[in-house]
Amino acid sequence: MKTRPYPAWISRLFILLVAALTCTGFMQMPLAKRYALTTLPGMAWTGDFFLVHRIHYVLGTVLLFLVALVAVNWLKSWRNWLALTGLGLARAVVVGGLVVSGLLRVYRNLPGVTLDPTWILTIEWTHLILVMVLGVLALVALARRASAYAVRK
Repeated sequence: MKTRPYPAWISRLFILLVAALTCTGFMQMPLAKRYALTTLPGMAWTGDFFLVHRIHYVLGTVLLFLVALVAVNWLKSWRNWLALTGLGLARAVVVGGLVVSGLLRVYRNLPGVTLDPTWILTIEWTHLILVMVLGVLALVALARRASAYAVRK
């Protein structure tokens, strides 16, 4: 694997967060109970919607911190000596869409907030579709052996 021009821990943390968020996101749908994941030793917690939901929110908060850290670094200095790759730009746009749709989902879940059912479905489907698109883009990047978001100018 090529050396990245930005710290490797950022990539590792991002991959770990996206994987964990994907798992907890799908576990919020009743997939764990439906496919008997809860019957495996040590996996009963995956059937507890509220626990999985809280874990998803905590992981989402860490992702927001990481995205903010990268955005600030990009604006302060990285943009002067790094250029986004084509796949990097596409994935950055998708991550931005996931952040926005995720924040809209958090807003929708606040007490006292009532949204039109059409808006709720739009937010939910947008979030799910963007997760799928991010996965496809990651697979394309792996197949092309071009997983870096940015390269030196």
